[in-house]
Formats: sequence, C-alpha cells, structure tokens
Amino acid sequence: MADSGRNPLQYLPLTVGMIGGTMLMVNRLLTPALSDSQARSDVVGVILSAVLILTTLLWEQIQPKAPEAVILEGEEQFELAEDLPDAVKTELAWASHLLLTNTVTKSVVVYHDGETILRRGIFGAKKEFNIGAIAKRVLETQKAVYLVTLKMYPGRVEFDYLPENTQGIICQPLGETGLLVLGTNIPRSYTKQDENWVAALAEKLAIALAEV
Repeated sequence: MADSGRNPLQYLPLTVGMIGGTMLMVNRLLTPALSDSQARSDVVGVILSAVLILTTLLWEQIQPKAPEAVILEGEEQFELAEDLPDAVKTELAWASHLLLTNTVTKSVVVYHDGETILRRGIFGAKKEFNIGAIAKRVLETQKAVYLVTLKMYPGRVEFDYLPENTQGIICQPLGETGLLVLGTNIPRSYTKQDENWVAALAEKLAIALAEV
C-alpha cells in the first residue's frame, strides 16, 4: 500500500537526526585541535542524533498499516423474495441499505427457513446458499462469527456464494433458523462497534422474520 497518506511530520526526527549527525561530522573534520569539552559535546550530539533516527525507524516498524482494499469480482445485484409480506420486504431493504452505506460491507445475504430471501450488493454467478460447518455453529450457538481475513480460513469454501475474492465475513444469527452474512472487500476492517451494531440490527430483523 502506498505511503501517500502518512503524515510527513513523522519523518521530522529522522531529518533532524541526519542533519545533526552530518554537521557534527563536518565540524569534527574542520577542527584542528579537539578539546576535551568539545569531544564530550560531540558524543552527546551523536547520541541525540542516533536517538532521533532510531525513533523514526522504530515508528515505521510498530505503526500499523491500513489493510488494502480489493475490487470484488462480481456485479451489483438486488434480489428480494417475492412471497414476503410488504412490511418484511421494507425492513430487509432498509437494513441492507444501512449496512452497505454505513459499514465496509459490500455483500449482504439473508437466509431464513431454508431459503435465501435477500441478496444485495456485489455477487458472482452462484446463488445457492451453503450451510457449512461455520454456519451450523452460528445457528447452534446463536453467536456470530467474524472471519477477519477470509483467505486464512479453510472453511471459507462454504461461502462460495459470495465474490471469490471476498476479504472478510460476518456470519450473524437471525433467530434459530436464519442467518445474516456480510462480506467485505477489506480484511480486518469491521470494528467492535460495527459488530455490535450488526448484532443489534440482526435482532431487529429476527423479530420481523419471526412473523413470516
């Protein structure tokens, strides 16, 4: 990822340290007779210059880099089951719109009672929803699973109804028979606040779907 977004001021200690070190070296070379006091001052100056340079180098090592976004493979789609009550359709459309516009979510799938009732966002050609090991665990435990970097998980194959290069997934329960699956194009991108918000939204959807 390019460094263009970094603050130029973070390189100020490096610049000052290099300039200071260079000036000390030039001063030492141009001084015919070196006194004890000047030698001690030079040592202190060298140490300070080294500390400034090391500060920048260490900052480079510990500063977290923002994860890199990818362009998902697929096309924009919006499919909503026709046999749902109008109130439920409105609820699903509203919730999916919020997720796509207020989070890093790029794909939204809602699965309920054995069928996919909503697909919205970017998707490939495959539409069939898979209940794999991860989805089963979410339904059984009623606890969400967040796969922060999807390519690191062998179980990612069960999410093949999402774009192939999806980077992260939240699989959220919608009651005992439903799932809300969110896909994003950026790894490690959902915050804890996002997860809490998704959970609250899922509870609201579960109440609406319970009446279907």
